[in-house]
Amino acid sequence: MDRAGADASRLLWRKVSEPSIIRGIPADASGAAWPCPQTNDRIFSEKAAYGHPSLNGYESGVSLDRNTEIAYERVHQRNDVEEWGKGKNMTTDILLTTEIQEIPLVQRGKVRDLYDLGKHLIIVATDRISAFDVVLPNGIPHKGRVLNQISAHWFDTLKSLVAHHMVTIQLDKFPGLPQAVAQLLAGRAMVVKKTKPLPVECVVRGYLSGSSWNDYEETGSISGIPLPPGLEESTKLETPIFTPATKAEIGQHDENIDFAAAVKILGKSLAEEVRLVSLRLYQQAALLAEKRGILIADTKFEFGRDEDGKLLLIDEALTPDSSRFWPREGYAPGGPQKSFDKQFVRDYLLSIHWDKKPPAPNLPEEVVRKTSEKYMEVYQLLTGKDLAL
Repeated sequence: MDRAGADASRLLWRKVSEPSIIRGIPADASGAAWPCPQTNDRIFSEKAAYGHPSLNGYESGVSLDRNTEIAYERVHQRNDVEEWGKGKNMTTDILLTTEIQEIPLVQRGKVRDLYDLGKHLIIVATDRISAFDVVLPNGIPHKGRVLNQISAHWFDTLKSLVAHHMVTIQLDKFPGLPQAVAQLLAGRAMVVKKTKPLPVECVVRGYLSGSSWNDYEETGSISGIPLPPGLEESTKLETPIFTPATKAEIGQHDENIDFAAAVKILGKSLAEEVRLVSLRLYQQAALLAEKRGILIADTKFEFGRDEDGKLLLIDEALTPDSSRFWPREGYAPGGPQKSFDKQFVRDYLLSIHWDKKPPAPNLPEEVVRKTSEKYMEVYQLLTGKDLAL
């Protein structure tokens, strides 16, 4: 694109952005300074917030409401320069953080931002990604939408086994939620019931992988559960096992515990209840996923009690962030498996010998792109639907 075309594009963008320009976003991992992309109808028709690149790197996001700040960065594939010459805009918005001043912020987690709606909460799934309990500087395109919509899929699919906290992901139909906020967060946020979360994470493992493989190599057991000798990495267990963990603060590591420790924390009756429900959820989900070509090696569930004391499945459910997904095709015990989850990011970080302490390194563009593709692919395989963007 010539300079005149870039300037015209920037002017068109500024006409949209004048109502409310928000905080800047640093340049991408490569430090590249990109020319302005061509402006297309999508920027106007979606009425959403977009980051915009300038000749000096990444600038700001845009919001239609002065009280709603959504920080975005732009992602560019390496073939952008060629594609722009063909009239194609290859950029994608990445949501890194939210500041919604009309609604009180309850908590900002590693990936999710929680806001108080009175009797309900709204959980916003950003595109942030964490590894080894550290939030990385890069966002992953469409990641938040995948997490939100795949959780909604599983909450609905498994509701016969346990009640859940989801009220709706159709934000524009929820009374009391500002329409500007509903439009900006469409597809990536969920209104949920308030609960009191249990202080134990409920992990179910169907295959020998990750930390469970390390424990097995050292002790011949997982969370105090003895296993037969001679098993290989990625072996399917004869029956799934329940391996609870304590919840850690952001930046700290969760601690695996045995069932006896979970009983001390929760009490015998509740610990037995969440173990039974977790195993049933895993078994049903694993059966459905395998039919669609995905093996669920392990997953983490979280539960809470509502104001009436009823047990509810909360947080996220069977997402690439809370689970280890493998393609059924090509599965072979005896070593690590190909993955649909963020193991791709973990493997890269291990390859550069990062010390797993903040600040985390930037991810290369190729790792970001491939991770995004993995998230999108697993959503389509599990649900049989295209992601709502």
